[in-house]
Amino acid sequence: MGGYGAYVWTCYALGAGVLVVCEWRARLRHRRVYREIEVRIKALGDNQ
Repeated sequence: MGGYGAYVWTCYALGAGVLVVCEWRARLRHRRVYREIEVRIKALGDNQ
């Protein structure tokens, strides 16, 4: 890589890290929204 290997692999690692963090946060948000929807549906059922 002509002496630039450290920079190239560091960029690959940072890119992979960003993708992992994005996926992790999306899963957390999905779970949180899903729980909120369940609570709202349960509240609607209790009111009837």
